[in-house]
Amino acid sequence: QVQLVESGGGLVQPGGSLRLSCAASGSSFNYATMGWYRQAPGKQRELVATIYSLSSTNYADSVKGRFTISRDNAKNTVYLQMNSLKPEDPAVYFCNAYFTSSGRDFWGQGTQVTVSS
Repeated sequence: QVQLVESGGGLVQPGGSLRLSCAASGSSFNYATMGWYRQAPGKQRELVATIYSLSSTNYADSVKGRFTISRDNAKNTVYLQMNSLKPEDPAVYFCNAYFTSSGRDFWGQGTQVTVSS
């Protein structure tokens, strides 16, 4: 079992920055594909960024060049640095851990990001 706890959400002005963190329990973090998803009211959950066990990354087109996903395996933590936040970025941001060996994935409880002047 893996538990994920997100933190770092909050209110920021347009153009501002936030860094989200996702702390994972368990000893298999190094092998997990970690992802950040977001869900805005009335919309489907969408993939924002992914970082694989060897630290290659993928991003949704809407956040390329503005968001950066990273991981610290020593701390069992994945981060999402969000810069140049736009009015379309507000959502609940969720952390996901996926293990290809078992096909199981785990979700955090989410953290709210609000962009408003």
